Amino acid sequence: MRKTLAEIRSMKAEGKRISMLTAYDSSMARLLSCCEVDILLVGDSLGMVMLGYDSTVPVTMEEMLHHTKAVRRGAPDAFIIGDMPFGANHTGERDAVMNGIRFLKEGGCDAVKLEGGLVMCGVVRALVEAGVPVMAHIGLTPQTASQLGGFKLQGRGLDDARRMLAEARGLEAAGAFGLIIECIPDGLAQVITESIAIPTIGIGAGVHCDGQVLVSHDLLGMFDKFTPKFVKKYANLSPIIKESIQQYNQEVKTGAYPDTKHSFSSQADYRQLLNE
Repeated sequence: MRKTLAEIRSMKAEGKRISMLTAYDSSMARLLSCCEVDILLVGDSLGMVMLGYDSTVPVTMEEMLHHTKAVRRGAPDAFIIGDMPFGANHTGERDAVMNGIRFLKEGGCDAVKLEGGLVMCGVVRALVEAGVPVMAHIGLTPQTASQLGGFKLQGRGLDDARRMLAEARGLEAAGAFGLIIECIPDGLAQVITESIAIPTIGIGAGVHCDGQVLVSHDLLGMFDKFTPKFVKKYANLSPIIKESIQQYNQEVKTGAYPDTKHSFSSQADYRQLLNE
């Protein structure tokens, strides 16, 4: 049964860990839903994982909606969050609200996620007032990674840590129901988690967060372009997939596939058709 916002919020107070994984298509969404993952995130990481972009920046609203619809079809009972792509919430509160509403109306999402700190508090507030639940995202924010010096650990110094703590508190006050914190020291993640009442979801932020999120393709070892330090591969499917495809390719070329076991037969004498 699909979790509600109230249930997700209460998991922190009850000491229940929150599991979140990315889903980009119906098949993966169905598998994750069967495993009772608490939240499915249709992340703009699909730009790199599924669409072959070099970053998340090129991803459009139309591409995000295309994938959120597929995920909803595959997991009708899951709590699904749609990721606001770069530009969807940067041109003013009105545009942000309109795009947030599209995620709910067209994409079938239960909430949206957006990157950014204090500068996004007004947008978060506007979305929430319009009835669009928001999960915020601070720390390493991939859409603006170039401004942060690349995909690097954030919050190393106390000044950055103070800023990040202020961002967390500000986003909570603006109405965010949860907060993703990415690639920061575990001690800072613990302080942030203890300083706000909403759940924190970590990715490369240590064990003290209220929950964790990973890209499913990373977890399964299916995306081998690079592997972040914080990713634990619970499987290594890439070589298995390659081996299976290579075997199929070889059997097709030698005529070993399909064999009689994988073919249909009939008693009719079809060869007589050649003489007609």
